[in-house]
Amino acid sequence: MRALVILSLLGCALGQDRVFSWSGNDSQVDPSENACLTDVASCGCCLMQKQLWKLEMFFNMTLDELQKNLERAQSVLNNIRASRSAFSVALTDTRLCVGPNREDSVVKYSSIFVNLGDGYSTDTGAFVAPRSGVYSLALTVYSDAGTPGAQLAACARLRLNGRTIASPSENNLQDQEDSTSALLVVQLHAGDRVDVALPAGCFLCDNNNHYNTFTGFLLYATD
Repeated sequence: MRALVILSLLGCALGQDRVFSWSGNDSQVDPSENACLTDVASCGCCLMQKQLWKLEMFFNMTLDELQKNLERAQSVLNNIRASRSAFSVALTDTRLCVGPNREDSVVKYSSIFVNLGDGYSTDTGAFVAPRSGVYSLALTVYSDAGTPGAQLAACARLRLNGRTIASPSENNLQDQEDSTSALLVVQLHAGDRVDVALPAGCFLCDNNNHYNTFTGFLLYATD
């Protein structure tokens, strides 16, 4: 008889929807949110597993954020590297005069001070813009007639894609040496060619003092 009563009470208890917490509070709790509390033996393991999941989620989120920051930093670094465009060259390191010629010719500067980005070529004498942007260009020309009173024709043409954009020149009988310079800020497109042409009848002289120089660098990119 006692066994029947006990079984009846157990059946009644099991048939209820209420879940009791291990804290002793008999209030209604959500079984889905407190699954680990239904078994005393597995409670500690369950809580530890949940903490591991949280740590794993946090770690993955942090790793993804670090990866994104790394990609952004790499993009900025690549942009900086691509913006390092600068050259400065001189005619020669030894005594040399070029010209006068019967027709225009490209001046090929052989002494390189700096050529970041390898935009300037000693073979062609031209600077090819690696990317679109605003560039600073400077040209200094110098000539020595060799004898007092001889007529000088120190002149050159700074050209963009074959079109003259500046023509610094000195042609007089006042002294044996003459020099002149030009400084410009121009907007170039990627692939534009800038060179120096020696007009017919003009000549340039230089030595290790580097009187004849050609310089350019990117101020800021526009692409």
